Amino acid sequence: MRKFNILSKIYGCVFILSFLALAGCSGDCLANRPPVETQASEQTAQTPVEEPLPAEAQAEIVGPVIEDADWEDSFNGLNGAAVIYDPAENCYQIYQPELASTRRSPCSTFKIISSLIALEHGIIDADASLRPWSGETFWNTDWNRDIDFPGAFRTSCVWYFREVIDEIGADTMQAELSKLQYGNCDISDWEGRLNTNNSNPALTGFWIESSLLISPKEQTEVMERIFGNHADHLSGVLDQMKAVMLLPEPGDAEFSIYGKTGMGKAYGVVVDAWFTGFADTASKRIFFCVYLGESDGKNVSSMRAKEIAVTILSNYLR
Repeated sequence: MRKFNILSKIYGCVFILSFLALAGCSGDCLANRPPVETQASEQTAQTPVEEPLPAEAQAEIVGPVIEDADWEDSFNGLNGAAVIYDPAENCYQIYQPELASTRRSPCSTFKIISSLIALEHGIIDADASLRPWSGETFWNTDWNRDIDFPGAFRTSCVWYFREVIDEIGADTMQAELSKLQYGNCDISDWEGRLNTNNSNPALTGFWIESSLLISPKEQTEVMERIFGNHADHLSGVLDQMKAVMLLPEPGDAEFSIYGKTGMGKAYGVVVDAWFTGFADTASKRIFFCVYLGESDGKNVSSMRAKEIAVTILSNYLR
């Protein structure tokens, strides 16, 4: 019995000592821990508050709205596509989406690009842009004379821009097209030998039924990159471009249209016809492209593409 009492006392002492040791450890641990509220406040102070993204940046993340447009009446049976991009709404309206995404030769719409690059690099001096005519007789009588930049742009003088593009050079041209993300950016057929409709070196090039290709939707995107709110081109150059691209029609309307036609043939048949550019109202700028492809039994031309564009834009902007 006495032995049992002694053991009980020993076990009791061990228990008490163990309890005190644990209590001491817990107290030390708790003493070393900062208060919960202090931890939370320090974490809050270290975590930066995220500012909401601007509406334009949010729209870019979400992506533009793409809507099907019914402009069939304007095309009147012609094989073609049309695109309008409204940055204020971040919305594309597209007629014939498959064709609008098909790459074709830009033809003379490329004069917007070659003019822009030449003006920015000093190849064209707007105040001294007259180039002498070689004396060769061309099919377009407007080209058979000395001609300056505005005249060459408005009459779509190929020999003038053939000279300009050669002076820009392949390296600069390739760099600028890559920056603009211009279609397939393929200038490999620099001389335009792939053109089946013309073998005159003064009237051929990679941009005329040759290696360079772009879709109607991409045309609209390039116009926005050049003339949109975030463009990084010189304002004076853009003003010169606007001056040569402005259409006299629709006259006294409450908007202005700026653009360039383009047309290409294969074996004597028109296979590509374009009109692309932008339109301004008092409150906004929109970008557009109208394309016509080969249409059996129909009159396909760049002038017809321009007429369709003016009709569509007039209805859209009014």
